[in-house]
Amino acid sequence: MRKILRIAAAPMFAAAFLLATLSAPANADTTTGTTESDAEIAQEWQTAWDTYKFSDTTPPAPGSGRSRATNSISVDIDAPMPGTFYKYSDFNNHLGRNPFLKRVVTHKQWGEPPALYRNLTAIEEIPYEGMLVVSKTHAQQRLHADRFYYETDSWSEPNVVTHQKITFTPLPGGKTRVTENLTFEADSSLIDFVAANGTAAHQQLQGALKQAIESGEL
Repeated sequence: MRKILRIAAAPMFAAAFLLATLSAPANADTTTGTTESDAEIAQEWQTAWDTYKFSDTTPPAPGSGRSRATNSISVDIDAPMPGTFYKYSDFNNHLGRNPFLKRVVTHKQWGEPPALYRNLTAIEEIPYEGMLVVSKTHAQQRLHADRFYYETDSWSEPNVVTHQKITFTPLPGGKTRVTENLTFEADSSLIDFVAANGTAAHQQLQGALKQAIESGEL
């Protein structure tokens, strides 16, 4: 399990929760520490969507105090396409491979060709200083099975927006290359921390999914 960095300042402490941004939603698990009902969480999602418009990919305006950072990470999986695409993009398969994820609340799912849309909130319990802190990531996933890629836009405290595009490319020998293109937006004072830790978390999840797919566990 990855270690949470010990940060003194409150904003940086909050940023430490952004280690996965939504790579791993899963089935509902009533053991999570949240007290809100699914309807209340759905309202939180809608408020975040309306307020932060986190699907908007327009770069932050100069002088806004917000910054953007991008990274691209890849992993080669010794398993063929399209099976790897379906296993990797199925958020249920991420449960247990993100050590903090407890459940996901799916608010709406619908098809709008050529994509399958899903509005959801991923809920994590993060250990810190002997306690569990609940973190919510509100997101929308768009799955493009016709072209073997999916996109996810998300928002979480402290006002961090993440855009992801995950592509799947067949390789010789029946292998598949998975490339995650990650874009982070945050307050300028936090962007380096958010991008570094967010990227590291995605790399960890990539490794866990690679192992599970190659071993036949998935």
